[in-house]
Amino acid sequence: MGARKRLSANKMKEERRQVSFAKLTNVPSSPRKMRLVADMVRGMEVFKALGVLKFSNKEAAAKLEKCLRSAVANWEAKNDRKAENGELFISTIFVNPAPMLKRLRPAPRGRGYRIRKRANHVTLVVDTIDNKKSKKA
Repeated sequence: MGARKRLSANKMKEERRQVSFAKLTNVPSSPRKMRLVADMVRGMEVFKALGVLKFSNKEAAAKLEKCLRSAVANWEAKNDRKAENGELFISTIFVNPAPMLKRLRPAPRGRGYRIRKRANHVTLVVDTIDNKKSKKA
């Protein structure tokens, strides 16, 4: 590996060290319902987002809260210290559809109606707030 490539790789590793993520796969709810909850917390400070998710009435909020706690734990493990209040924020969160389960429901006159049981994948990225400020400058 050449010197320029090594420097570039080390720089990318250092940037990745500040960011940590968690994935939630095959959640048995529709992506549309999960996106409603994801939009509520996008860009929020982590502990404020945890409060919002804790008191939300949506079923998807409990699953997203678990994912957020996992991302924070991943960040703490990477950086060998506890996250402080106001230090982390949700930099990216997106919901993608997962493969559908297709079922048949009996219908009149010997027909069958198709039922699509949807699922989704959630990816949540947590970043430090001071890192966000340095990128803008």
